[in-house]
Amino acid sequence: MAMQELLKADDITKALDACKAADSFDHKKFFELVGLKAMSAENVKKVFKVLDVDASGFIEEEELKFVLKGFSKDGRDLTDKETKAFLTAADKDGDGKIGIDEFAAIVHE
Repeated sequence: MAMQELLKADDITKALDACKAADSFDHKKFFELVGLKAMSAENVKKVFKVLDVDASGFIEEEELKFVLKGFSKDGRDLTDKETKAFLTAADKDGDGKIGIDEFAAIVHE
């Protein structure tokens, strides 16, 4: 499933434009701009599955670095600092990866 089937193209563009500069990614602002925050838990889980590139059931640190590209091929890579900050914020059980429930929780926080 493509992200464009779940979210509006204009919202994706607006959210990516807001974090174009290195170290400007703010997950709360991004999730709100892209329209994820207003989505049902079921649809947020569909987005998670798109971002979970290797279908492991988790978004690992390496996948997290490319999370913006999951929304659009024009998205940039997150910096190491942004990746670590996002992982720290989302990884509530401390296992070094983001599970589907952790993702849903951070989107709706």
